[in-house]
Amino acid sequence: MVNVTIDNKPVSVPEGTTILDAAKTVGIHIPTLCYWKGINDVGACRVCVVEVEGNKRLPAACNTAVEEGMVIKTNTKAVRDARRANVELILSEHYCHCTTCVRSGNCSLQKLSNDLNIREIPYEFHADKKKSNPDFPLIRDYSRCIKCMRCVQVCDKIQATGVWDLVNTGSRATVDVVDAYSLEDSKCALCGQCITHCPVGALIERDDTEKVIDAIHDPEKITVVQIAPSIRTAWGEAFGLSPEEATVERLAACLKEIGIDYVFDTNFTADLTIMEEGSEFLERLGSGGTAKLPLFTSCCPGWVRFVKAHYPEFVDNLSTAKSPQQMFGAVVKSYYADILKVDPSKIFSISIMPCLAKKHECAIPVMNDACGDPDVDVVLTTREVDRLIKSEHVCPSELSDIALDLPLGIGSGAGNIFGATGGVMEAALRTAYNLVTGKNPDPDAFESVRGQDGWKESTFDINGTKLKVAVVNGLGNADKLLKALKKGEVSYDFIEVMACPGGCVGGGGQPMYDNMEMAPKRAPVLYSQDKAGTLRFSHENPSIKEIYKDYLEKPLSHKSHKLLHTDHHAWKMPGEE
Repeated sequence: MVNVTIDNKPVSVPEGTTILDAAKTVGIHIPTLCYWKGINDVGACRVCVVEVEGNKRLPAACNTAVEEGMVIKTNTKAVRDARRANVELILSEHYCHCTTCVRSGNCSLQKLSNDLNIREIPYEFHADKKKSNPDFPLIRDYSRCIKCMRCVQVCDKIQATGVWDLVNTGSRATVDVVDAYSLEDSKCALCGQCITHCPVGALIERDDTEKVIDAIHDPEKITVVQIAPSIRTAWGEAFGLSPEEATVERLAACLKEIGIDYVFDTNFTADLTIMEEGSEFLERLGSGGTAKLPLFTSCCPGWVRFVKAHYPEFVDNLSTAKSPQQMFGAVVKSYYADILKVDPSKIFSISIMPCLAKKHECAIPVMNDACGDPDVDVVLTTREVDRLIKSEHVCPSELSDIALDLPLGIGSGAGNIFGATGGVMEAALRTAYNLVTGKNPDPDAFESVRGQDGWKESTFDINGTKLKVAVVNGLGNADKLLKALKKGEVSYDFIEVMACPGGCVGGGGQPMYDNMEMAPKRAPVLYSQDKAGTLRFSHENPSIKEIYKDYLEKPLSHKSHKLLHTDHHAWKMPGEE
Protein backbone atom coordinates (compact mmCIF):
# COMPACT_ATOMS: atom_id res chain seq x y z
CA MET A 1 0.00 0.00 0.00
CA VAL A 2 1.10 3.54 -0.78
CA ASN A 3 0.24 6.44 1.55
CA VAL A 4 -0.34 9.91 0.11
CA THR A 5 -2.21 13.09 0.94
CA ILE A 6 -4.78 14.48 -1.51
CA ASP A 7 -6.35 17.85 -0.73
CA ASN A 8 -5.35 17.40 2.94
CA LYS A 9 -6.99 13.97 3.11
CA PRO A 10 -4.83 10.92 3.93
CA VAL A 11 -5.19 8.21 1.32
CA SER A 12 -3.86 4.63 1.33
CA VAL A 13 -4.10 2.75 -1.98
CA PRO A 14 -2.35 -0.20 -3.66
CA GLU A 15 0.95 0.46 -5.41
CA GLY A 16 0.45 1.41 -9.06
CA THR A 17 -2.87 3.23 -8.46
CA THR A 18 -3.18 6.43 -10.47
CA ILE A 19 -3.75 9.77 -8.80
CA LEU A 20 -7.15 9.89 -10.53
CA ASP A 21 -8.30 6.58 -9.01
CA ALA A 22 -6.74 7.36 -5.63
CA ALA A 23 -8.70 10.64 -5.46
CA LYS A 24 -11.94 8.78 -6.22
CA THR A 25 -11.49 6.59 -3.14
CA VAL A 26 -11.96 9.63 -0.90
CA GLY A 27 -14.66 11.30 -2.98
CA ILE A 28 -12.46 13.84 -4.76
CA HIS A 29 -13.49 14.46 -8.37
CA ILE A 30 -10.82 15.35 -10.91
CA PRO A 31 -12.27 16.34 -14.32
CA THR A 32 -11.25 14.36 -17.40
CA LEU A 33 -11.91 14.62 -21.13
CA CYS A 34 -9.81 12.17 -23.14
CA TYR A 35 -9.59 9.51 -20.42
CA TRP A 36 -11.51 6.20 -20.64
CA LYS A 37 -10.50 3.62 -18.07
CA GLY A 38 -8.77 0.62 -19.60
CA ILE A 39 -8.84 2.13 -23.08
CA ASN A 40 -7.31 5.61 -23.17
CA ASP A 41 -4.93 6.96 -20.55
CA VAL A 42 -2.49 8.90 -22.74
CA GLY A 43 -3.15 12.24 -21.03
CA ALA A 44 -3.68 14.02 -24.35
CA CYS A 45 -6.11 16.70 -23.17
CA ARG A 46 -4.24 17.76 -19.99
CA VAL A 47 -7.54 18.49 -18.28
CA CYS A 48 -6.86 16.20 -15.31
CA VAL A 49 -3.61 17.93 -14.29
CA VAL A 50 -2.86 18.26 -10.58
CA GLU A 51 -0.17 19.87 -8.44
CA VAL A 52 2.32 17.61 -6.67
CA GLU A 53 4.46 19.16 -3.93
CA GLY A 54 8.09 19.37 -5.09
CA ASN A 55 7.22 18.88 -8.77
CA LYS A 56 7.53 21.93 -11.03
CA ARG A 57 5.34 20.39 -13.71
CA LEU A 58 1.63 19.65 -13.41
CA PRO A 59 1.28 15.89 -14.08
CA ALA A 60 -1.82 14.27 -15.58
CA ALA A 61 -3.74 12.42 -12.87
CA CYS A 62 -5.00 9.75 -15.29
CA ASN A 63 -1.58 8.21 -15.99
CA THR A 64 0.59 9.23 -13.03
CA ALA A 65 0.93 6.59 -10.32
CA VAL A 66 0.98 7.61 -6.67
CA GLU A 67 4.26 7.41 -4.79
CA GLU A 68 4.82 7.10 -1.06
CA GLY A 69 4.51 10.43 0.73
CA MET A 70 3.11 12.39 -2.20
CA VAL A 71 1.27 15.58 -1.29
CA ILE A 72 -1.25 16.31 -4.04
CA LYS A 73 -3.49 19.32 -4.64
CA THR A 74 -6.25 18.92 -7.19
CA ASN A 75 -7.73 22.41 -7.32
CA THR A 76 -5.09 25.10 -6.74
CA LYS A 77 -5.07 28.33 -8.76
CA ALA A 78 -2.26 26.98 -10.96
CA VAL A 79 -4.29 23.82 -11.64
CA ARG A 80 -7.50 25.74 -12.40
CA ASP A 81 -5.67 28.16 -14.70
CA ALA A 82 -3.99 25.30 -16.55
CA ARG A 83 -7.25 23.39 -17.02
CA ARG A 84 -9.05 26.47 -18.23
CA ALA A 85 -6.26 27.39 -20.67
CA ASN A 86 -6.11 23.83 -22.02
CA VAL A 87 -9.86 23.72 -22.63
CA GLU A 88 -9.81 27.20 -24.22
CA LEU A 89 -7.07 26.02 -26.60
CA ILE A 90 -9.13 22.92 -27.48
CA LEU A 91 -12.17 25.13 -28.12
CA SER A 92 -10.10 27.38 -30.40
CA GLU A 93 -9.84 24.42 -32.80
CA HIS A 94 -13.33 23.01 -32.23
CA TYR A 95 -16.43 23.99 -34.22
CA CYS A 96 -18.61 25.15 -31.35
CA HIS A 97 -22.03 25.50 -32.99
CA CYS A 98 -23.57 23.21 -30.38
CA THR A 99 -27.18 23.76 -31.41
CA THR A 100 -26.60 21.87 -34.68
CA CYS A 101 -24.53 19.08 -33.13
CA VAL A 102 -26.16 15.73 -32.34
CA ARG A 103 -24.11 15.56 -29.13
CA SER A 104 -25.50 18.81 -27.72
CA GLY A 105 -26.59 18.09 -24.15
CA ASN A 106 -24.55 14.87 -24.15
CA CYS A 107 -21.07 16.24 -24.84
CA SER A 108 -18.15 15.97 -22.43
CA LEU A 109 -16.45 19.08 -23.83
CA GLN A 110 -19.65 21.13 -23.57
CA LYS A 111 -20.14 20.08 -19.95
CA LEU A 112 -16.51 20.70 -19.03
CA SER A 113 -16.57 24.17 -20.61
CA ASN A 114 -19.66 25.03 -18.60
CA ASP A 115 -18.15 23.60 -15.42
CA LEU A 116 -15.03 25.75 -15.91
CA ASN A 117 -17.25 28.79 -16.53
CA ILE A 118 -15.71 29.50 -19.92
CA ARG A 119 -17.74 32.22 -21.59
CA GLU A 120 -15.45 33.27 -24.44
CA ILE A 121 -12.33 31.98 -26.17
CA PRO A 122 -9.32 34.34 -26.00
CA TYR A 123 -7.56 32.68 -28.93
CA GLU A 124 -7.94 33.00 -32.70
CA PHE A 125 -10.22 30.28 -34.07
CA HIS A 126 -8.69 27.63 -36.34
CA ALA A 127 -10.62 24.48 -37.24
CA ASP A 128 -10.09 21.87 -39.92
CA LYS A 129 -12.92 22.25 -42.45
CA LYS A 130 -12.51 18.74 -43.87
CA LYS A 131 -15.43 16.28 -43.69
CA SER A 132 -15.63 12.68 -44.79
CA ASN A 133 -18.11 11.30 -47.34
CA PRO A 134 -21.65 12.22 -46.12
CA ASP A 135 -23.10 9.17 -47.90
CA PHE A 136 -21.01 6.66 -45.93
CA PRO A 137 -22.71 5.25 -42.79
CA LEU A 138 -19.88 6.58 -40.57
CA ILE A 139 -19.08 10.28 -40.90
CA ARG A 140 -16.10 12.14 -39.46
CA ASP A 141 -16.29 15.91 -38.92
CA TYR A 142 -12.68 17.08 -38.59
CA SER A 143 -13.75 20.50 -37.31
CA ARG A 144 -15.09 18.90 -34.13
CA CYS A 145 -12.18 16.54 -33.42
CA ILE A 146 -10.30 17.34 -30.19
CA LYS A 147 -7.49 14.80 -30.82
CA CYS A 148 -8.28 12.92 -27.63
CA MET A 149 -7.19 9.62 -29.25
CA ARG A 150 -10.12 7.60 -27.92
CA CYS A 151 -11.19 6.44 -31.39
CA VAL A 152 -7.61 5.34 -32.11
CA GLN A 153 -7.39 3.36 -28.89
CA VAL A 154 -10.78 1.65 -29.07
CA CYS A 155 -10.23 0.73 -32.72
CA ASP A 156 -6.81 -0.78 -31.89
CA LYS A 157 -7.22 -2.22 -28.40
CA ILE A 158 -10.85 -3.36 -28.42
CA GLN A 159 -11.73 -3.90 -32.08
CA ALA A 160 -8.31 -4.81 -33.59
CA THR A 161 -9.22 -2.99 -36.80
CA GLY A 162 -6.66 -0.20 -36.83
CA VAL A 163 -8.65 2.27 -38.92
CA TRP A 164 -7.66 5.45 -37.05
CA ASP A 165 -4.27 6.88 -36.10
CA LEU A 166 -2.50 10.16 -35.39
CA VAL A 167 -1.16 11.60 -38.65
CA ASN A 168 1.12 14.57 -39.44
CA THR A 169 3.20 16.43 -36.87
CA GLY A 170 3.20 19.61 -34.84
CA SER A 171 0.32 22.00 -35.42
CA ARG A 172 -0.83 19.85 -38.38
CA ALA A 173 -1.24 16.74 -36.23
CA THR A 174 -4.71 15.25 -36.38
CA VAL A 175 -6.55 11.93 -36.25
CA ASP A 176 -7.32 10.40 -39.63
CA VAL A 177 -7.76 7.16 -41.53
CA VAL A 178 -4.58 5.16 -42.07
CA ASP A 179 -3.64 2.86 -44.95
CA ALA A 180 -6.44 4.30 -47.11
CA TYR A 181 -7.27 7.54 -48.88
CA SER A 182 -10.74 7.79 -47.34
CA LEU A 183 -12.86 6.07 -44.73
CA GLU A 184 -14.98 4.24 -47.31
CA ASP A 185 -11.77 2.83 -48.82
CA SER A 186 -10.58 1.47 -45.47
CA LYS A 187 -11.18 -1.88 -43.79
CA CYS A 188 -13.59 -0.28 -41.30
CA ALA A 189 -16.07 -2.82 -39.94
CA LEU A 190 -18.62 -0.05 -39.25
CA CYS A 191 -19.03 -1.33 -35.70
CA GLY A 192 -19.45 2.28 -34.55
CA GLN A 193 -17.47 1.85 -31.34
CA CYS A 194 -15.41 4.92 -32.26
CA ILE A 195 -18.66 6.91 -32.19
CA THR A 196 -19.81 5.66 -28.80
CA HIS A 197 -16.36 6.38 -27.32
CA CYS A 198 -15.92 9.84 -28.89
CA PRO A 199 -16.53 12.54 -26.22
CA VAL A 200 -17.77 15.07 -28.80
CA GLY A 201 -19.56 15.04 -32.16
CA ALA A 202 -16.51 14.40 -34.34
CA LEU A 203 -17.80 10.94 -35.27
CA ILE A 204 -21.46 10.38 -36.07
CA GLU A 205 -23.69 8.04 -38.03
CA ARG A 206 -25.30 9.18 -41.29
CA ASP A 207 -28.71 10.52 -40.33
CA ASP A 208 -31.52 8.93 -42.36
CA THR A 209 -34.51 10.22 -40.41
CA GLU A 210 -35.60 12.58 -43.22
CA LYS A 211 -35.91 9.60 -45.59
CA VAL A 212 -38.37 8.04 -43.15
CA ILE A 213 -40.35 11.27 -42.76
CA ASP A 214 -40.56 11.63 -46.56
CA ALA A 215 -41.84 8.04 -46.88
CA ILE A 216 -44.45 8.58 -44.15
CA HIS A 217 -45.84 11.57 -46.06
CA ASP A 218 -45.75 9.85 -49.45
CA PRO A 219 -49.32 8.62 -50.15
CA GLU A 220 -47.94 5.97 -52.52
CA LYS A 221 -45.81 4.34 -49.81
CA ILE A 222 -46.78 1.75 -47.20
CA THR A 223 -44.34 2.19 -44.32
CA VAL A 224 -43.33 -0.96 -42.45
CA VAL A 225 -40.98 -0.93 -39.45
CA GLN A 226 -39.09 -3.79 -37.81
CA ILE A 227 -37.63 -3.35 -34.31
CA ALA A 228 -34.46 -5.27 -33.40
CA PRO A 229 -34.29 -7.17 -30.07
CA SER A 230 -31.67 -4.93 -28.43
CA ILE A 231 -33.63 -1.73 -29.13
CA ARG A 232 -36.07 -2.51 -26.31
CA THR A 233 -33.19 -2.34 -23.81
CA ALA A 234 -32.11 1.18 -24.75
CA TRP A 235 -34.56 3.32 -26.73
CA GLY A 236 -36.30 4.65 -23.61
CA GLU A 237 -33.09 5.92 -21.98
CA ALA A 238 -33.31 9.23 -23.86
CA PHE A 239 -36.77 9.80 -22.37
CA GLY A 240 -35.98 8.74 -18.80
CA LEU A 241 -38.07 5.57 -19.09
CA SER A 242 -37.23 2.43 -17.13
CA PRO A 243 -36.85 -0.87 -19.03
CA GLU A 244 -40.29 -1.86 -17.71
CA GLU A 245 -41.81 1.29 -19.22
CA ALA A 246 -39.78 1.32 -22.47
CA THR A 247 -41.40 -1.73 -23.96
CA VAL A 248 -41.37 -2.59 -27.63
CA GLU A 249 -45.14 -2.04 -27.54
CA ARG A 250 -44.62 1.53 -26.25
CA LEU A 251 -42.17 2.17 -29.08
CA ALA A 252 -44.76 0.80 -31.50
CA ALA A 253 -47.24 3.33 -30.13
CA CYS A 254 -44.72 6.14 -30.75
CA LEU A 255 -44.13 4.99 -34.32
CA LYS A 256 -47.85 4.72 -35.05
CA GLU A 257 -48.31 8.22 -33.61
CA ILE A 258 -45.70 9.48 -36.08
CA GLY A 259 -47.58 7.86 -38.94
CA ILE A 260 -45.98 4.44 -39.55
CA ASP A 261 -48.48 2.00 -41.07
CA TYR A 262 -47.25 -1.36 -39.68
CA VAL A 263 -44.85 -2.15 -36.83
CA PHE A 264 -43.31 -5.60 -36.51
CA ASP A 265 -40.68 -7.37 -34.42
CA THR A 266 -37.32 -8.48 -35.79
CA ASN A 267 -37.61 -11.28 -33.21
CA PHE A 268 -39.82 -12.95 -35.82
CA THR A 269 -36.96 -13.25 -38.29
CA ALA A 270 -34.51 -13.97 -35.48
CA ASP A 271 -36.61 -17.11 -35.05
CA LEU A 272 -36.56 -17.61 -38.82
CA THR A 273 -32.76 -17.26 -38.77
CA ILE A 274 -32.54 -20.01 -36.16
CA MET A 275 -34.62 -22.34 -38.33
CA GLU A 276 -32.42 -21.71 -41.38
CA GLU A 277 -29.03 -21.40 -39.67
CA GLY A 278 -29.72 -24.30 -37.28
CA SER A 279 -30.72 -26.52 -40.19
CA GLU A 280 -27.62 -25.43 -42.12
CA PHE A 281 -25.43 -26.28 -39.12
CA LEU A 282 -26.88 -29.77 -38.77
CA GLU A 283 -26.51 -30.30 -42.54
CA ARG A 284 -22.84 -29.29 -42.42
CA LEU A 285 -22.27 -31.37 -39.30
CA GLY A 286 -23.66 -34.44 -41.03
CA SER A 287 -21.77 -33.91 -44.29
CA GLY A 288 -19.00 -36.34 -43.38
CA GLY A 289 -16.34 -33.66 -43.50
CA THR A 290 -17.20 -32.29 -46.94
CA ALA A 291 -18.69 -29.02 -45.62
CA LYS A 292 -16.74 -26.20 -43.98
CA LEU A 293 -16.63 -26.27 -40.20
CA PRO A 294 -16.72 -24.55 -37.81
CA LEU A 295 -19.85 -22.70 -38.89
CA PHE A 296 -19.77 -18.99 -38.05
CA THR A 297 -22.96 -17.03 -37.40
CA SER A 298 -23.69 -14.35 -40.00
CA CYS A 299 -26.19 -12.18 -38.10
CA CYS A 300 -23.70 -9.37 -37.45
CA PRO A 301 -22.70 -7.38 -40.58
CA GLY A 302 -19.83 -5.71 -38.71
CA TRP A 303 -18.36 -9.16 -38.10
CA VAL A 304 -18.95 -10.15 -41.74
CA ARG A 305 -17.13 -7.00 -42.92
CA PHE A 306 -14.26 -7.76 -40.54
CA VAL A 307 -13.76 -11.36 -41.62
CA LYS A 308 -13.96 -10.43 -45.32
CA ALA A 309 -11.39 -7.65 -44.87
CA HIS A 310 -8.94 -9.36 -42.51
CA TYR A 311 -9.46 -13.13 -42.77
CA PRO A 312 -10.94 -13.87 -46.23
CA GLU A 313 -9.91 -17.53 -45.92
CA PHE A 314 -12.75 -17.96 -43.40
CA VAL A 315 -15.55 -16.41 -45.51
CA ASP A 316 -16.85 -19.84 -46.55
CA ASN A 317 -17.24 -20.72 -42.86
CA LEU A 318 -19.89 -18.01 -42.53
CA SER A 319 -23.46 -19.24 -42.52
CA THR A 320 -25.17 -18.39 -45.81
CA ALA A 321 -28.23 -17.32 -43.80
CA LYS A 322 -28.96 -13.62 -44.06
CA SER A 323 -29.16 -11.55 -40.91
CA PRO A 324 -32.60 -11.22 -39.28
CA GLN A 325 -32.81 -7.67 -40.65
CA GLN A 326 -32.36 -8.79 -44.24
CA MET A 327 -34.60 -11.83 -43.84
CA PHE A 328 -37.31 -9.50 -42.57
CA GLY A 329 -36.92 -7.19 -45.54
CA ALA A 330 -37.17 -10.11 -47.96
CA VAL A 331 -40.23 -11.53 -46.21
CA VAL A 332 -41.99 -8.14 -46.03
CA LYS A 333 -41.60 -7.53 -49.77
CA SER A 334 -42.74 -11.02 -50.74
CA TYR A 335 -44.83 -12.95 -48.21
CA TYR A 336 -46.35 -9.89 -46.51
CA ALA A 337 -46.90 -8.06 -49.81
CA ASP A 338 -48.95 -11.09 -50.89
CA ILE A 339 -50.97 -10.90 -47.66
CA LEU A 340 -51.66 -7.19 -48.27
CA LYS A 341 -52.22 -7.86 -51.98
CA VAL A 342 -50.01 -4.92 -52.95
CA ASP A 343 -47.09 -4.38 -55.30
CA PRO A 344 -43.92 -4.94 -53.20
CA SER A 345 -42.40 -1.76 -54.62
CA LYS A 346 -45.04 0.24 -52.71
CA ILE A 347 -43.67 -1.04 -49.38
CA PHE A 348 -41.06 1.16 -47.73
CA SER A 349 -39.15 -1.14 -45.38
CA ILE A 350 -37.56 0.51 -42.32
CA SER A 351 -35.48 -1.22 -39.67
CA ILE A 352 -34.51 0.14 -36.25
CA MET A 353 -31.13 -1.28 -35.34
CA PRO A 354 -28.39 -0.73 -32.74
CA CYS A 355 -25.77 -0.71 -35.46
CA LEU A 356 -24.10 1.31 -38.24
CA ALA A 357 -23.05 -1.75 -40.21
CA LYS A 358 -26.74 -2.46 -40.84
CA LYS A 359 -26.85 0.75 -42.92
CA HIS A 360 -24.19 -0.74 -45.19
CA GLU A 361 -25.77 -4.20 -45.18
CA CYS A 362 -29.13 -3.04 -46.51
CA ALA A 363 -27.35 -1.21 -49.35
CA ILE A 364 -25.42 -4.28 -50.58
CA PRO A 365 -26.60 -4.65 -54.20
CA VAL A 366 -27.40 -8.36 -53.86
CA MET A 367 -29.77 -7.77 -50.92
CA ASN A 368 -32.75 -7.39 -53.25
CA ASP A 369 -34.08 -10.93 -53.62
CA ALA A 370 -37.73 -10.19 -52.92
CA CYS A 371 -38.65 -7.91 -55.82
CA GLY A 372 -35.51 -6.33 -57.23
CA ASP A 373 -35.70 -3.28 -54.95
CA PRO A 374 -33.61 -3.21 -51.77
CA ASP A 375 -35.27 -5.56 -49.29
CA VAL A 376 -34.65 -2.96 -46.55
CA ASP A 377 -34.92 0.64 -47.71
CA VAL A 378 -33.50 2.47 -44.70
CA VAL A 379 -31.95 1.73 -41.31
CA LEU A 380 -32.26 3.97 -38.27
CA THR A 381 -30.05 3.55 -35.20
CA THR A 382 -31.52 3.73 -31.71
CA ARG A 383 -30.22 7.29 -31.44
CA GLU A 384 -31.89 8.23 -34.73
CA VAL A 385 -35.29 6.84 -33.77
CA ASP A 386 -35.08 8.76 -30.49
CA ARG A 387 -34.33 11.93 -32.44
CA LEU A 388 -37.21 11.16 -34.82
CA ILE A 389 -39.65 10.77 -31.91
CA LYS A 390 -38.48 14.06 -30.39
CA SER A 391 -38.65 15.91 -33.72
CA GLU A 392 -42.28 14.81 -34.14
CA HIS A 393 -43.12 16.09 -30.61
CA VAL A 394 -44.25 12.67 -29.40
CA CYS A 395 -44.04 12.06 -25.65
CA PRO A 396 -43.62 8.31 -24.96
CA SER A 397 -44.56 8.60 -21.28
CA GLU A 398 -48.02 9.87 -22.25
CA LEU A 399 -48.78 6.96 -24.61
CA SER A 400 -50.11 3.50 -23.81
CA ASP A 401 -48.62 0.29 -25.15
CA ILE A 402 -50.16 -1.13 -28.30
CA ALA A 403 -49.80 -4.61 -29.72
CA LEU A 404 -47.48 -5.14 -32.67
CA ASP A 405 -49.08 -6.02 -35.97
CA LEU A 406 -49.55 -9.61 -37.11
CA PRO A 407 -48.36 -12.05 -38.31
CA LEU A 408 -44.79 -10.69 -38.25
CA GLY A 409 -45.10 -9.18 -34.79
CA ILE A 410 -44.68 -12.47 -32.93
CA GLY A 411 -41.24 -13.45 -31.69
CA SER A 412 -40.03 -15.98 -29.17
CA GLY A 413 -37.81 -15.47 -26.14
CA ALA A 414 -35.09 -17.22 -28.14
CA GLY A 415 -35.32 -14.49 -30.76
CA ASN A 416 -35.37 -11.86 -28.03
CA ILE A 417 -31.97 -12.83 -26.60
CA PHE A 418 -30.32 -12.34 -30.02
CA GLY A 419 -29.41 -8.86 -28.80
CA ALA A 420 -26.94 -10.11 -26.17
CA THR A 421 -23.67 -11.93 -26.68
CA GLY A 422 -24.33 -15.68 -26.55
CA GLY A 423 -28.01 -15.22 -27.38
CA VAL A 424 -27.80 -16.45 -30.97
CA MET A 425 -25.86 -19.53 -29.87
CA GLU A 426 -28.30 -20.33 -27.07
CA ALA A 427 -31.33 -19.89 -29.33
CA ALA A 428 -29.74 -22.09 -32.01
CA LEU A 429 -28.89 -24.86 -29.53
CA ARG A 430 -32.44 -24.88 -28.15
CA THR A 431 -33.81 -25.57 -31.62
CA ALA A 432 -30.95 -27.84 -32.76
CA TYR A 433 -31.70 -30.08 -29.80
CA ASN A 434 -35.33 -30.31 -30.89
CA LEU A 435 -34.44 -30.97 -34.53
CA VAL A 436 -32.16 -33.86 -33.49
CA THR A 437 -34.21 -35.42 -30.69
CA GLY A 438 -37.77 -34.33 -31.46
CA LYS A 439 -38.03 -33.01 -27.89
CA ASN A 440 -37.50 -29.64 -26.29
CA PRO A 441 -34.64 -29.19 -23.83
CA ASP A 442 -34.87 -27.15 -20.66
CA PRO A 443 -34.87 -23.61 -22.14
CA ASP A 444 -32.01 -22.68 -19.81
CA ALA A 445 -29.93 -25.80 -20.50
CA PHE A 446 -27.40 -23.81 -22.53
CA GLU A 447 -27.03 -20.77 -20.27
CA SER A 448 -23.27 -21.40 -19.90
CA VAL A 449 -22.80 -19.38 -23.11
CA ARG A 450 -24.22 -16.26 -21.43
CA GLY A 451 -22.16 -13.50 -19.85
CA GLN A 452 -19.91 -10.61 -20.81
CA ASP A 453 -16.64 -12.55 -21.10
CA GLY A 454 -14.96 -11.78 -24.41
CA TRP A 455 -14.34 -15.42 -25.39
CA LYS A 456 -16.45 -18.24 -23.95
CA GLU A 457 -16.52 -21.91 -24.93
CA SER A 458 -18.74 -24.85 -23.94
CA THR A 459 -19.31 -28.47 -24.88
CA PHE A 460 -22.80 -29.95 -25.12
CA ASP A 461 -24.06 -33.48 -25.70
CA ILE A 462 -27.07 -33.63 -28.03
CA ASN A 463 -28.34 -37.20 -28.30
CA GLY A 464 -24.83 -38.63 -28.17
CA THR A 465 -23.26 -36.01 -30.45
CA LYS A 466 -20.67 -33.86 -28.73
CA LEU A 467 -20.75 -30.23 -29.87
CA LYS A 468 -17.98 -27.81 -29.00
CA VAL A 469 -19.05 -24.21 -29.38
CA ALA A 470 -17.51 -20.79 -28.84
CA VAL A 471 -18.99 -17.32 -28.33
CA VAL A 472 -16.95 -14.15 -28.81
CA ASN A 473 -17.90 -10.49 -28.63
CA GLY A 474 -15.77 -7.54 -29.67
CA LEU A 475 -13.67 -7.79 -32.81
CA GLY A 476 -10.45 -7.87 -30.81
CA ASN A 477 -11.58 -11.19 -29.34
CA ALA A 478 -12.68 -12.39 -32.77
CA ASP A 479 -9.20 -11.55 -34.03
CA LYS A 480 -7.62 -13.67 -31.27
CA LEU A 481 -9.97 -16.58 -31.98
CA LEU A 482 -9.31 -16.55 -35.74
CA LYS A 483 -5.56 -16.48 -35.15
CA ALA A 484 -5.89 -19.46 -32.79
CA LEU A 485 -8.01 -21.33 -35.36
CA LYS A 486 -5.42 -20.69 -38.08
CA LYS A 487 -2.65 -22.07 -35.85
CA GLY A 488 -4.73 -25.14 -34.95
CA GLU A 489 -4.66 -24.20 -31.26
CA VAL A 490 -8.47 -24.52 -30.90
CA SER A 491 -11.21 -26.46 -32.61
CA TYR A 492 -14.97 -25.85 -32.59
CA ASP A 493 -18.11 -26.92 -34.42
CA PHE A 494 -20.14 -23.72 -34.15
CA ILE A 495 -19.03 -20.14 -33.34
CA GLU A 496 -21.09 -17.05 -32.61
CA VAL A 497 -19.39 -13.69 -33.21
CA MET A 498 -20.76 -10.23 -32.43
CA ALA A 499 -18.67 -7.23 -33.43
CA CYS A 500 -19.55 -5.01 -30.47
CA PRO A 501 -18.48 -5.65 -26.87
CA GLY A 502 -21.42 -7.27 -25.09
CA GLY A 503 -23.25 -7.84 -28.36
CA CYS A 504 -25.93 -5.65 -29.95
CA VAL A 505 -26.96 -4.20 -26.58
CA GLY A 506 -23.58 -2.43 -26.69
CA GLY A 507 -23.88 -1.58 -30.38
CA GLY A 508 -22.40 1.46 -32.07
CA GLY A 509 -25.86 2.93 -32.69
CA GLN A 510 -27.04 2.79 -29.07
CA PRO A 511 -27.34 5.75 -26.66
CA MET A 512 -23.94 6.94 -25.37
CA TYR A 513 -22.61 7.58 -21.86
CA ASP A 514 -19.14 8.89 -21.13
CA ASN A 515 -16.82 6.33 -19.54
CA MET A 516 -19.62 3.78 -19.20
CA GLU A 517 -20.13 0.47 -21.03
CA MET A 518 -23.87 -0.17 -20.99
CA ALA A 519 -24.03 -3.73 -22.35
CA PRO A 520 -23.80 -5.39 -18.89
CA LYS A 521 -26.80 -3.31 -17.74
CA ARG A 522 -28.90 -3.89 -20.86
CA ALA A 523 -28.38 -7.62 -21.50
CA PRO A 524 -30.26 -8.80 -18.37
CA VAL A 525 -33.38 -7.02 -19.67
CA LEU A 526 -33.51 -9.42 -22.64
CA TYR A 527 -32.94 -12.51 -20.51
CA SER A 528 -35.63 -11.48 -18.02
CA GLN A 529 -38.10 -10.99 -20.89
CA ASP A 530 -37.19 -14.42 -22.27
CA LYS A 531 -37.62 -16.01 -18.83
CA ALA A 532 -41.00 -14.35 -18.28
CA GLY A 533 -42.41 -15.40 -21.66
CA THR A 534 -44.35 -18.55 -22.49
CA LEU A 535 -42.84 -18.88 -25.98
CA ARG A 536 -39.12 -19.67 -25.59
CA PHE A 537 -38.29 -21.74 -28.67
CA SER A 538 -37.96 -20.43 -32.22
CA HIS A 539 -39.50 -23.57 -33.72
CA GLU A 540 -42.66 -23.11 -31.60
CA ASN A 541 -43.41 -19.61 -32.89
CA PRO A 542 -46.87 -19.99 -34.55
CA SER A 543 -46.02 -17.34 -37.16
CA ILE A 544 -42.87 -19.28 -38.09
CA LYS A 545 -44.89 -22.46 -38.51
CA GLU A 546 -47.39 -20.53 -40.63
CA ILE A 547 -44.86 -18.98 -43.01
CA TYR A 548 -43.24 -22.35 -43.69
CA LYS A 549 -46.63 -24.02 -44.22
CA ASP A 550 -48.04 -21.30 -46.48
CA TYR A 551 -44.97 -19.93 -48.24
CA LEU A 552 -41.45 -21.23 -47.60
CA GLU A 553 -42.28 -24.98 -47.43
CA LYS A 554 -39.40 -25.93 -45.09
CA PRO A 555 -35.97 -24.73 -43.90
CA LEU A 556 -33.37 -24.77 -46.71
CA SER A 557 -36.07 -25.19 -49.39
CA HIS A 558 -35.51 -23.62 -52.81
CA LYS A 559 -37.66 -20.61 -51.89
CA SER A 560 -35.93 -20.27 -48.51
CA HIS A 561 -32.56 -20.25 -50.23
CA LYS A 562 -33.69 -17.57 -52.66
CA LEU A 563 -35.15 -15.24 -50.05
CA LEU A 564 -33.28 -16.01 -46.83
CA HIS A 565 -29.73 -16.90 -47.86
CA THR A 566 -26.95 -14.98 -49.57
CA ASP A 567 -23.52 -15.31 -51.17
CA HIS A 568 -20.88 -13.52 -49.09
CA HIS A 569 -18.56 -13.46 -52.11
CA ALA A 570 -21.05 -11.45 -54.17
CA TRP A 571 -19.77 -8.12 -52.85
CA LYS A 572 -16.30 -6.89 -51.98
CA MET A 573 -14.63 -5.03 -49.13
CA PRO A 574 -11.99 -2.43 -50.10
CA GLY A 575 -8.80 -4.26 -51.01
CA GLU A 576 -10.53 -7.64 -51.22
CA GLU A 577 -9.47 -9.69 -54.23
